[in-house]
Amino acid sequence: MSDTILVQDHGDWVEITLNRPERLNSFTEPMHLALRAAIEAARAQGTRAILLTGAGRGFCAGQDLSDRDPSKTEGPPDLGQTVRSFYAPLVRLIRALDFPVVCAVNGVAAGAGANVALACDIVLASHSARFIQSFAKVGLIPDTGGSWHLPHLLGEARAKGLALTGQPLSAQQAQDWGLIWQAVADDDLMGEARALTARLAAGPTLGLGLTKQTIQAAAGNTLTDHLELEADAMKTCGQSEDYAEGVAAFLEKRAPEFRGR
Repeated sequence: MSDTILVQDHGDWVEITLNRPERLNSFTEPMHLALRAAIEAARAQGTRAILLTGAGRGFCAGQDLSDRDPSKTEGPPDLGQTVRSFYAPLVRLIRALDFPVVCAVNGVAAGAGANVALACDIVLASHSARFIQSFAKVGLIPDTGGSWHLPHLLGEARAKGLALTGQPLSAQQAQDWGLIWQAVADDDLMGEARALTARLAAGPTLGLGLTKQTIQAAAGNTLTDHLELEADAMKTCGQSEDYAEGVAAFLEKRAPEFRGR
């Protein structure tokens, strides 16, 4: 595993830290591959939740532009290939996981860094954090799912305002607008994020994963199609050990012991 990605195993859940603090955790190709490998390894070992965060004073400043500097390459870089090879697969992987991914944004989240956070299921941010769609400042468009997530979460007017101006958005404003789940005090961020991730990992993660997938599917479904998807998911949940345990615990007035199956 590259030292640009740190992994701490907590049993049922894994904490993954972007670890290039001297560059605000901006992405390089080896860092992309290491992050995807860490997520894939967590899935393979039966992890039931992931917490993603950044080292140092920021979460992620997006792409390390020194890796994509036209003055240092023979001809202009193919940024479309960069998206197809690195950023799009990362977003698809996070969205496809059948368990929750929590993101703790501990400082600036800019460009692709902001949009990696938005690909996660629950985002907490420190009060000092800022979300910046910085692409316009270098003549680019919001990638890493940004041009999809922003209008879906905020509506067209706010999405265009953030994307076209590159104006920083505070954590509190991001919470108020519905871009993230919660803004918390800087000193409380990691404690709250770890507690939330542990709580999710101890929950009925088969049902939580299906909840994630059905909500993500809603944007592309008609109501009629989505009701059918709900019925299929409920059939799966109803036949699970977690549902049987949840009902038994409720009737017996005790805490449930979910297994994620």
